[in-house]
Amino acid sequence: MDKKKVAVPLVCHGHSRPVVDLFYSPVTPDGFFLISASKDSSPMLRNGETGDWIGTFEGHKGAVWSCCLDTSALRAASGSADFSAKLWDALTGDELHSFEHKHIVRACTFSEDTHLLLTGGVEKILRIFDLNRPDAPPREVDNSPGSIRTVAWLHSDQTILSSCTDIGGVRLWDVRSGKIVQTLETKSPVTSAEVSRDGRYITTADGSTVKFWDANHFGLVKSYDMPCNVESASLEPKLGNKFVAGGEDMWIHVFDFHTGEQIGCNKGHHGPVHCLRFSPGGESYASGSEDGTIRIWQLGPAIHDENDSVPGNGPTGKVEVSADDVAQKIEGFHISGEGKTTEKENATDA
Repeated sequence: MDKKKVAVPLVCHGHSRPVVDLFYSPVTPDGFFLISASKDSSPMLRNGETGDWIGTFEGHKGAVWSCCLDTSALRAASGSADFSAKLWDALTGDELHSFEHKHIVRACTFSEDTHLLLTGGVEKILRIFDLNRPDAPPREVDNSPGSIRTVAWLHSDQTILSSCTDIGGVRLWDVRSGKIVQTLETKSPVTSAEVSRDGRYITTADGSTVKFWDANHFGLVKSYDMPCNVESASLEPKLGNKFVAGGEDMWIHVFDFHTGEQIGCNKGHHGPVHCLRFSPGGESYASGSEDGTIRIWQLGPAIHDENDSVPGNGPTGKVEVSADDVAQKIEGFHISGEGKTTEKENATDA
């Protein structure tokens, strides 16, 4: 390990089981937020900048595989092994609706206009729920060739992207016709698919490969072999010149987008990395692991010389502002006493 420079992440404790999904909100007037899904059945909301815990969404009875926030970060959604997807009020933590399924829900995501919720899972059916009429039956697109692992919206909610747990490729569906219009071919099942913030690229991780696809013409732009099997990859959203990938070797690898050259490697997790996402401004990225922790890594500022004094909670200048930004969200958030204790106990168990 390079002894001169050490990346110091913010370590977020609280989950008691592996962290399997992470999602950042866009920047809102109150700052930006990070939601995490874990096999412990309780999604958690955090300040996206400091990693400070805001609250826990309580109600699922099985592992939570997927989580997301809408564009204003006012509502959250989660998909679970308890055969349901739930809609939450992200200000109070209250459950707004539970959408029942017939099998495990592996993926969920809000449409860009926030009126629709898309889910997919072991049933091989894509369901589109109208959040303005939550009790109405969903629209179903039911010819997925395999159990659904990831879902996303593209092209101003005109196209749906999905990948499968057991077969390779990414399928692109026309929302109006419900038909597959294109398949992006991969050798291994795609475990992570991310549409870039500017809508230009689709970033996929399959086996030991990270690929970048043109999101409009669907051609393969770049394909890079990774040092190990990776489960997740994320493209830096502002400049698009770097990407991160993580998987079974427990490390987070940072690469140059244009050349594929590895330009950094962050070590700290004690189990495989399941999910990686860049913050909306690209100044940091979060990783979730089998070890039950979330680590927030600064792209630049948190790399210190060994002799420097390292701030315990990341860049100190920004913390106060962020705390004010989220005061509104913290106020009135429904938190059980149990949730608080777990957080404190886990925080000491570093």
